[in-house]
Amino acid sequence: MTEPQPIQAIESYHAHIYFDGPEARERAAQLREQIAARFRVQMGRWRDQPVGPHPLPMYQVAFEVALFPAIVPWLMLNRQGLTVVVHPNTDRPRDDHLIHALWLGQVLPLDGSGLEESLSALGRTQDPVVPNTEPSV
Repeated sequence: MTEPQPIQAIESYHAHIYFDGPEARERAAQLREQIAARFRVQMGRWRDQPVGPHPLPMYQVAFEVALFPAIVPWLMLNRQGLTVVVHPNTDRPRDDHLIHALWLGQVLPLDGSGLEESLSALGRTQDPVVPNTEPSV
């Protein structure tokens, strides 16, 4: 039996909002605006082609640990039928995406082949979350 991991290992979270096709992209744009209006997050750029482990176009929303209990339930209720994966950011990106992820909607097959096993083993750390939204709601 392995020892439980401490939740302090989670430095931040990412939510990836997936879309496929023009109609879904429009819903993703509406959702993006709603997120930015409600939460102080770091909104990533649009990826109109699959990138990294992600099998569909998407954008990323990075947020601090303290925001999890507000933004994740909000996404559960307001994702507009889109698929969303929420994963922690720890020292182990591969595990974060493939083992520790929380899926809202359809579970998509992620390609973990390019994900690092351990950042610290490479002398790297997680990028900090730098919010680029100012909520108005």
